[in-house]
Amino acid sequence: MEGIRVPFAEVDIRTSIRPTVAEIDLGAVQRNLARVRQVVGPGVRLFGVVKADAYGHGAVPVARALEPLCNALAVSLVEEGLELRAAGIRAPIIVLGAYYNRHQDEVLAERLTPVVYDPGELEKFAAAAARRGRPADVHVKIDTGMSRLGIAPADLEAMLARLADLPSLRLAGICTHFASADLADPGTTEVALAELGKGLARAAKLGFRDLVNHAANSAAAVRFPSARLDAVRPGLALYGAMPSEIVTLPGLEGALALRTRVMAVRDVAVGAGVSYGGIWRAARPSRVATLPVGYADGYPRHVRGAEVLMGGRRVPIVGAVCMDMLMIDVTDLPASALDGPVTLIGRDGTEEITVDDLARWAGTVSYEILCGISKRVPRVLRDAAVTVSPRPARPLTGTP
Repeated sequence: MEGIRVPFAEVDIRTSIRPTVAEIDLGAVQRNLARVRQVVGPGVRLFGVVKADAYGHGAVPVARALEPLCNALAVSLVEEGLELRAAGIRAPIIVLGAYYNRHQDEVLAERLTPVVYDPGELEKFAAAAARRGRPADVHVKIDTGMSRLGIAPADLEAMLARLADLPSLRLAGICTHFASADLADPGTTEVALAELGKGLARAAKLGFRDLVNHAANSAAAVRFPSARLDAVRPGLALYGAMPSEIVTLPGLEGALALRTRVMAVRDVAVGAGVSYGGIWRAARPSRVATLPVGYADGYPRHVRGAEVLMGGRRVPIVGAVCMDMLMIDVTDLPASALDGPVTLIGRDGTEEITVDDLARWAGTVSYEILCGISKRVPRVLRDAAVTVSPRPARPLTGTP
């Protein structure tokens, strides 16, 4: 094992003004990847999903931490892939669900591997590859029940036959996306797997070989061994969460902590309201502290029963969350605790608030919480020197 230092971004002046920061533990991301590897086994490729700015963790630093450990990285948009290439990321990058518009040439020029989901897009990439004078790899997506993107199963054979007649393209893989892998009833996913299996059989019948087929997101990778195929696409699991209580993977570590400090404290009389609309009123003489973080930073406005951590103790949020601030009831805290950090997501002593806790208080999912932490919150890399294996990632094709 050897240490590879992931560079810090240039000094962010915001961290010397407002104390609200998102701490990103790149070592935790790597350890979470290793945990997924334990579950799926050494023969299954890992495509680390870094779309949506690596679920709010910072696409470039996360990609740099994952690059030596993954077989490929996966994004959703062409722009996301271009950002990684501009940052010097050399690993294979798969574009899972982009609106390509007229930018097929740029996709291929930057060595991005497109997932193609309709025949018209296939023709455009074939023309772009022909202009470049070299064959290009594509993956074909089948719609197995998501009803979002993908070729209809009934149309797959015709699309594959057409692809076989396009010498400038090479089919590198077939994929799908599950709509319900995190729900209690496994039936929908099992039906989708069966439909995908039929598609893979059609491809084999037409003579397509050495494909890297993939379908499983974090939930399916953990829950459905038959969905692992040649590669899995862990996303949420890399950042320390799972999409529902139905799917568990012990040993994951939260990779993001959201912290701030108190900016003001005031005494509030009995019956006085706090924040917009006065939805919370003091039932006793109270001390209320104001924090410089709000829904413009990605902390949800409509939380109910939410808490923060101060000095290792749970403290309730009171009143409506504002755009730039929120208030907490610190009546029961000693004055000394008000000078310390305030944790909105993360650990403080023996207490922890997870992203799943915050999602539950907000009535949403952990994906939305992580992706919603806005760009105005500086990301601080707390484990910039990360330990990685020197073994290079395996290529997308060939024997694992």
